[in-house]
Amino acid sequence: MATETKTEGKKTDELRTRLARVVLGACTLVAALIVLGAVLVAVRGSINADNDLVRLLLDIAETFDGPFSRKDGIFDFDGTYGVTLDAVVNWGIAAVVWLGVGRIVSGVIRP
Repeated sequence: MATETKTEGKKTDELRTRLARVVLGACTLVAALIVLGAVLVAVRGSINADNDLVRLLLDIAETFDGPFSRKDGIFDFDGTYGVTLDAVVNWGIAAVVWLGVGRIVSGVIRP
């Protein structure tokens, strides 16, 4: 009976470890997509903004940016490079937040 409990506990620990990895991986992926969106905004003069892939990546970044929107975010820059700075700073913070949340949540889940 004690062996069965140890086996069940080991399986539960393995499941929690896998779930923690999935959560951390998902949050890391979201952070990477946000950073990629910021890079696309920064090089917008060199890319085709009408490209479906570019629009998709920017839409994904805007979906997950939360209060750190590049258009109405915490920081609002003016001037020649205002749009680029808005995206890089606000979305950079959003990416760091996603990484932090993923790390915290996976730490809570992990045995």
